[in-house]
Amino acid sequence: MQFIKTLALLLATALAGSAAVDKPLADQAYDALRAHNYDVAIPLFRQSLAAHPAQPSVWKDLAYVLLKTGDNEAAMDAFGATMKLDTADLHVAMEYAFLAYEQNRKIEARRIFNRIRTSATDPQLRRTAEAAFHNVDSPLAEGIARWKQAVAGAPDNFSAHEELAHLAEQRDELDLAAQHYLLAWKLKPAYRPLLVELGRVYKAAGKTEDAMAALLAASRGAEPHAAEKARELLPTRYPYVYEFRNALTLDQGNIELHRELAYLLLAMSLKLEAEHEFHIVADSATDDLLSAAQLGFLMLGRNDQPAAMPYLQRVLDKDDSELADRVRTALKLPQTLRHREETPRSQVSVQAKELAERSYNKGYMTDALKYLRVAHETDPIDFQVMLKLGWVNNILHDDAEAVKWFELARRSPDEKISNEATSAFRNLNTTEGRQHTTFWTMPFYSSRWQNMFNYSQLKSEFKVPFLPVQPYFSMRFIGDVRGSSLRTSSLGINPQYFSESSIILGVGIRTPQKHGVMAWAEAGTAVRYLNRKDLPLAVSDYRAGLSIAHAWRGPVSHSFIETTNDAVYISRFQNNGILYSQNRIGYQWPGEDANGTRVAVYWNINATVDMRRQYWANFAETGPGIRFRFSGMPSGLMFTSNFLRGAQLINTANPGRPNFYDLRMGFWYAISR
Repeated sequence: MQFIKTLALLLATALAGSAAVDKPLADQAYDALRAHNYDVAIPLFRQSLAAHPAQPSVWKDLAYVLLKTGDNEAAMDAFGATMKLDTADLHVAMEYAFLAYEQNRKIEARRIFNRIRTSATDPQLRRTAEAAFHNVDSPLAEGIARWKQAVAGAPDNFSAHEELAHLAEQRDELDLAAQHYLLAWKLKPAYRPLLVELGRVYKAAGKTEDAMAALLAASRGAEPHAAEKARELLPTRYPYVYEFRNALTLDQGNIELHRELAYLLLAMSLKLEAEHEFHIVADSATDDLLSAAQLGFLMLGRNDQPAAMPYLQRVLDKDDSELADRVRTALKLPQTLRHREETPRSQVSVQAKELAERSYNKGYMTDALKYLRVAHETDPIDFQVMLKLGWVNNILHDDAEAVKWFELARRSPDEKISNEATSAFRNLNTTEGRQHTTFWTMPFYSSRWQNMFNYSQLKSEFKVPFLPVQPYFSMRFIGDVRGSSLRTSSLGINPQYFSESSIILGVGIRTPQKHGVMAWAEAGTAVRYLNRKDLPLAVSDYRAGLSIAHAWRGPVSHSFIETTNDAVYISRFQNNGILYSQNRIGYQWPGEDANGTRVAVYWNINATVDMRRQYWANFAETGPGIRFRFSGMPSGLMFTSNFLRGAQLINTANPGRPNFYDLRMGFWYAISR
């Protein structure tokens, strides 16, 4: 009875979700909150706020719910949104400050504690803020005093300057922080992240020009991650000439800054100033032949051929491409005739792919995306780049963009790239699409029953905006080869665990799968494909279920533990409820890829029980198993073989022995569109 009540509650919840569409989302969220159903309340709060963001009370309640579920980072974001809408709510500000402190954002936390302790009228709130402020501020003050002594005794101590700058920034002593970030960077000018820190502190202190100089210097450097961070802090407009000069005053050895300024001056027809910058670049970076040629051309333009020749000769000596031909034309020399080999893949594309791979391996996905786009623009038919663009966009949670790249990559003539892209495309397209259809089939042979069974389902699902469940149409086939020989005489039916000998047409709804949990309910008609005079040809069929599945992978992704648990209610079998639990512990040998050769061995631990205590539905079994597939097989095909030793948990009316052996061999095949 408890089983039926539980399933009824699941069905009622799912059906109530569709009936509540017309109810305001915030009200639905509060209903779920009162029922302590946080997993339902949180998305409803978010949907309500997406439609109407100016609701400080809703933001505040969402924040407290997130706190209860342990999602502190999301709670802090919600408290932050509340603060922007209601600046007078100091209790919210206090919650935000404590969470910011936990997230190591001490600068922000200290500022908020300071504001509350000086402005709160509530004595208790003021005392709490005072204590919290001093808990943050006192260690900073002590650390600053200690590191000041350290740098006074050892002015060349890089770590002391850096640590002092960090502490000063956290205590809002911005001038002191800038002073020591600058001193630390001068001790280690190759460490570009310090320029980003310096620029950020200048910006916070309102020193706009100094901030621009530091960030511009950092953005044109050899360290890609620091350059990316600096570009995020720079204004969106292109820098002015004087800003380049300020940056070079700070970072005189930055060749990339000199080079970019040189071309900017050349574009502005300031040729003498451009020549000065090209001189610095060509003398410092002797392998930069383009800058050497440009410097030579400028000198020729003012009729100074003796000064130009060393730079132009450098190009002629080291380069035989079009650049050298341009130099020969400028010097009125004959062009060289040479056989040109078939042009290889662009060197720019190769370098961009290398930089993308390094960024990807280090986790700098934004940089990887930038370099992959350059590689694609240079070589637009490189399918490996398209595949990588799909994965990077997927990691950056832009699945709509990822689907486009996987769609392009699946056309690759390389079968491995095409298969991987096709698999990824289908998985994501299923998630992103409004409608998708799946088909799976699981035929297997059982030695215990000396019969061949087949379970299959064809299902079309639909995504409806703002509907918390997904409706679907389903056609199931559940049957066997021997048919009526498995009939259970006491019931006059075939137990669902064995064979229903039916095609079941139905409509249903299911919840989105979250953390491996999914509930569903279905209503339809079961049509028998066997001519049985003792049973009707078609009967109503109502079924519902709850599925919980999860998998854990070992440290190197070879060992695994998998569990699949299903509670199923079926009206046709005297309103019976059946619980299946299937568990596997095993090892999978490393394969080529998702569609390549894969072999796994495992140990089964299974159990089945039912509400009506039928003998056929109450047993436990265990034993070894193997699953495998080989390259060249269709995607989604997997063979299995299991040898099980089992015991019936209930033996009333059991025509067989209480213990059994069973060899089950079959395959699983699934496709999705």
